[in-house]
Amino acid sequence: MESQCPNNALSLLIAAMAIYFSGFAIDAPATAQPIQHDAEHYVLLHQYADQWAAEDREIDRKLAELREANGGKPPNIVYILIDDMAFGEYGMPALDKVRGGRTPNIAELAAEGLTFTRMYSEPICTPTRAAFMTGRLALRTGMHITKVTPPEGVGLPGDEITIAELLSDAGYATHHVGKWHLGDIKESYPINQGFDVASFPMHNQVAFSFLTHEAELEGLTTAFTEKAIDPDYGLDKTFRLYDYVLSVDGKKGGMLREWGIEPGEELTGDYYRKVNKRYQEQALEALRNLAAGDKPFFLNYWPQIPIAVLRESNEFRTPNGGRMADAMNILDEYIGELVDEIDQLGIADNTIVMVMGDNGSFKQTMPEGGYTDWLFRGVKGQTLEGGVRVGAFARWPGVIEKGSIVGDIIHVTDLYTTFARIAGNTEGIPRDRVVDGVDQLPLLMTGDTHGRRDYVHLYEMNQLTATVKQQMKIHWPPPSVNPA
Repeated sequence: MESQCPNNALSLLIAAMAIYFSGFAIDAPATAQPIQHDAEHYVLLHQYADQWAAEDREIDRKLAELREANGGKPPNIVYILIDDMAFGEYGMPALDKVRGGRTPNIAELAAEGLTFTRMYSEPICTPTRAAFMTGRLALRTGMHITKVTPPEGVGLPGDEITIAELLSDAGYATHHVGKWHLGDIKESYPINQGFDVASFPMHNQVAFSFLTHEAELEGLTTAFTEKAIDPDYGLDKTFRLYDYVLSVDGKKGGMLREWGIEPGEELTGDYYRKVNKRYQEQALEALRNLAAGDKPFFLNYWPQIPIAVLRESNEFRTPNGGRMADAMNILDEYIGELVDEIDQLGIADNTIVMVMGDNGSFKQTMPEGGYTDWLFRGVKGQTLEGGVRVGAFARWPGVIEKGSIVGDIIHVTDLYTTFARIAGNTEGIPRDRVVDGVDQLPLLMTGDTHGRRDYVHLYEMNQLTATVKQQMKIHWPPPSVNPA
């Protein structure tokens, strides 16, 4: 049930104001012991403190048993974040049949594990990625604005404590492959944010595909390449930036090195396709190397596809036929390869695999890309359900019940706190700032109705635009607008 501003929404308004202003409050001393959550969390904690404490004791006992059964190692974590894929666009066979998409490998992973029906992201790429990495709403970290063309000149601040840093401090090997989109300044590089090794594009997919002559010929962009500039009136030769960095590799404490393109070489769609295949090969290679090591590991794989400004394949791969739907079929194969590799390496029982989208569908590729806002209203960039409610699935053999479905609300920030607990490093979560992510391990290990969140506050950039509470949703009017 949605409303513009019902009369009985006073409690929601108070909670929303509390979280809004807490983002700008003076931080508490670093010596404070409890994790600082938003105001609404404490409303729930007051009601369920004893029950949750009892559940936590049982979960701690199970975690200890799991570690003992796996030679003292906490679980490995493989986290796959899919770009611009709304709820229902993958991993659900009946909906695949309706739309003509084909994602059998994600569907199989869901059948072997858990399907989240109310997973909320942020409304666009950078905020969701920052929220996952820090456990904090993007507004709090200054990452609420998504930059799309190089140079950016901004990035994730170095004083944020990322999930990669928490897991590294807990003894994990950490590896990032694929899209980053958290800035192009040095402190924001993944190798400076807790990852031992990283291969990633310096900017997002726009730099690889929109800013090409092929995209100009398709009418997707205009007047960027030298071939499309009016020679009579293009006076300013410095107006367009051509020498930006593309895909790079690096290790913690070292330098980044660009890969796969020579100085002055024309950028085409072939480079984008080549990089995407390489990221998949690197993810598989990383998986083998990490499995062979003596540490638990965190593999953070954020593919660039299914974003397909230009076709990834010269042939139709699905009955849908849209370039995004077909690229999603390629990515589904990639995910199947990774899961098969985990099984063949003999590490499945102690490895959590999670797959989810980062926001709703990409409006600029609809409907010809193969997707529409057909299930929930809204698209990427909006806090309507279609912009922030995403498909999400998790497999943890022997822990998560096969074929389980949960209806509890969960937000991408919750994964930060949950993964930290799995790794045994909740002590590393900072106490000198608000952490929005709540521990949802009971939901993973115990199942439906054991979530610890029945609300989520949704922002479009720095504007609080909606709040979900249980089965209700309120859309907040913008400043200076009377909703009457």
